[in-house]
Amino acid sequence: MIYRQILVVLFFMTLIQLSSKAFPPPSPAGGNYLVLDGIDDHAVLDFEAFGILLPEGTDEFTVEAWVYPTTPPAKNITATILSQQVRMTVVSDKNEGYQHLKESIDWQKGDLLLIANAHVAGWGGGAITPFMPVTLASNQWHHIAYQVKWEETVTIVNDLARILPQGTTIGHDLSKFWRPKDFTLGGFGEKIELPNAPNRFWGAFTGYIDEVRISTVARYDVRKNAFMPNEKFKNDRETVALWHFDEPSGSRRFSDASDNAYHLIGNGGAKTGIPLAVKPAGKIATLWGQLKQ
Repeated sequence: MIYRQILVVLFFMTLIQLSSKAFPPPSPAGGNYLVLDGIDDHAVLDFEAFGILLPEGTDEFTVEAWVYPTTPPAKNITATILSQQVRMTVVSDKNEGYQHLKESIDWQKGDLLLIANAHVAGWGGGAITPFMPVTLASNQWHHIAYQVKWEETVTIVNDLARILPQGTTIGHDLSKFWRPKDFTLGGFGEKIELPNAPNRFWGAFTGYIDEVRISTVARYDVRKNAFMPNEKFKNDRETVALWHFDEPSGSRRFSDASDNAYHLIGNGGAKTGIPLAVKPAGKIATLWGQLKQ
């Protein structure tokens, strides 16, 4: 009997070690998160039904999320984290269109480059604010945000902020968009070739996304030494949309925790996942229950 118990313990210890390597650690916000395969998984708000999220004339806002990138995109792919009036994308260090930036930022081998920018008022097409690229390490959780207030536009990664002394009034006219007008997380379900850039594409993001919030207020005092959030995002009167992705594992419909009912639909295989990195201090029965989920 004792030998059987020892074998059971060894089996579960091996399983736990494998799971901690194969899956990300729990989201810093806790709970579940959106799982994206980098092929056709994405979550979407249909433009015809919901329109734009930030109204005409908005010149103070924050768009933010927790992200965990895994497989880097191919060298000709810009991987889409989030897209509509604000867009957040990542490219690998092999992307030919961004090699010149290695001279101006600390971009190490294996890093991803986060590019965040906005569709500006007065244009119906692809007019965007100048971007301020920031590097991301793969296989880690990062808090990312794009924030505007008065004469300041900021790209945030964790406790790093790149500040542009220029305001941004968000664009509401998407009539000339060359990409889908829907609000999406994770891509569009297909590769889309960039206009006037043969063999360069917008594609899908591979990894995990959690706690996406869109607000009509600048949330962060970027002049502090530390301003990274340490809890779930809260709903308040400045919240336009908020997705916690805490639905049961495998869910394909993601509820908006704001008062505006912007409920996202998962397409492809986009669904909620459950963290499998468990604490080894727990009882065997508890650990097995967590792993089976």
